[in-house]
Amino acid sequence: MASKILHDFHLGEREFYMPNQLSGGQMQRVAIARALVNEPSIILADEPTGNLDSHASHIIMEELSDLHKKGNTIIMVTHNPNLTTYASRVITMLDGRIDTDTFQLPVVKPVTEKKPLGKTTKRTKSKKSKGTK
Repeated sequence: MASKILHDFHLGEREFYMPNQLSGGQMQRVAIARALVNEPSIILADEPTGNLDSHASHIIMEELSDLHKKGNTIIMVTHNPNLTTYASRVITMLDGRIDTDTFQLPVVKPVTEKKPLGKTTKRTKSKKSKGTK
């Protein structure tokens, strides 16, 4: 399981490296991968791409997106507005309060009685004439 997650984060070739042999970005990706080994249903991610370059950030965000598609809840805090494109719901804060929230309740339409669309005519079956033998 751990090896697969490391490969998912493009760290498979570093599986047996010691921490002092990894870059800062690699160590951050390893920390995230290590947290995912226990298959949590809720993931709290505080600036998961904060110290990463754009390529490594994309890898992390794609993996978090895939986890969300599998049913995990991801709660992420970021100051990078570009990362909100990965989210299905975005809540922005201003002065310690919710400023905006993209969540919308589904609109429930009232049940109405079905009515015919227009004039209806009954089709009559053509009667076969009785012939004499």
